[in-house]
Formats: sequence, structure tokens, C-alpha cells
Amino acid sequence: MSAEPALSAATGLPTSDAAAPEPAEFRKAMAEFATGVTVITALDGGEPAGFACQSFASVSLEPPLILFCADKRGRSWPRIRSAGRFCVNVLAEEQRDLCERFGSSRGAKFEGLDWDVSEWGTPRLPDVLLGLHAVVHDVHEAGDHEVVIGRVLGVERHEVRDGVWRRPMVFFRSRFGVNEPDAPIAPDPWGLGDRWGWG
Repeated sequence: MSAEPALSAATGLPTSDAAAPEPAEFRKAMAEFATGVTVITALDGGEPAGFACQSFASVSLEPPLILFCADKRGRSWPRIRSAGRFCVNVLAEEQRDLCERFGSSRGAKFEGLDWDVSEWGTPRLPDVLLGLHAVVHDVHEAGDHEVVIGRVLGVERHEVRDGVWRRPMVFFRSRFGVNEPDAPIAPDPWGLGDRWGWG
């Protein structure tokens, strides 16, 4: 029988992390939360860097602020931080190839890719649903990740193609899409091996 967590006399609430979920359990629980998929890109010394990222959100309208979370152990995030500015490329549902390219820690992610530099000095991926160009505004440590606050400089929207509204890429239960039980399993953001936010 497992020991009961220590309770605070004042509130009756647990006072320690003894009852906190194990990493594998927490990862499985968070898979129940559907997210979009982005690729964070930047130029460091004239060379592009980037990684796939689920942990992205808006923060403030005035001033326009956004956030993403980056693994401290990742190779791309230090280069993006050094660059001081970045682009959040929001992927459309048909862009699994970009997700897989940037969701892996292996290979040259920009090799053979048709990308260009935006007027804000950030790498712009081809035909993404949305591009948010920003500067690093603040960085906060949070466990094994860092929470990056960005101040948005410009927005590029491509939500319509050939007169048809495009749909965002959705990641749910380690798969692309919500109603696709046979969809291929995507890179696991907190799994062993390849990591989203690691690259």
C-alpha cells in the first residue's frame, strides 16, 4: 500500500512532490491535450536553425507577446537565443513533411528546403499557415525547459489557398489529427530519442 502524501495542517493539501506523476505518466496524460504544431526558426551567424515545437501560445495583445518552450538540452535553442529574433512558422495539416524534418534531431533540416529570409531577418518556411516574426523579449527557466517570451514584429497569414480555407496541423495522442485513428505516430515531444524542442 502506497504511503499517503503529507498534508498541510492549514489547508489539508499535499505539501511535497511525492504524489506528482512520473515523467512517462505525465507525458501520456498531456497527450490528451490537442495542440497545433509550429517550427521555430532563426538565423545564427547567417546559418539557419530550427526545431518543431508544440508548446506555443499567445500571451498579450498590447504589446503583442507570444511564448514557446524550448528544451534546455536542445541544440537549436541556444542558436536561436543568440540570434535574438525568430519566426514561429505555424504548420498546415498537409505539411507533415516539415514537421518530420524539424521534429528530428538528425539530419540537415534546411538542406534541400525552399526557404527565404523575411524582411524581419528571420528564416521563413514555404507556404506555412502563419508566420509570426518576433524578438526575444524575456526567458524564464522552468524545470528542464525554458519559457521564451517573444515580442511580435510582424505577421504573415496564408490561411486561404486557391480560394479554400486551409486547416491547421493538429497533434493529439501522439498522432496527427483528431479523427484519424490510423494516422502515423508523429515525433513524441517528450519521448526518448527524437524530441520536439530538442533539435
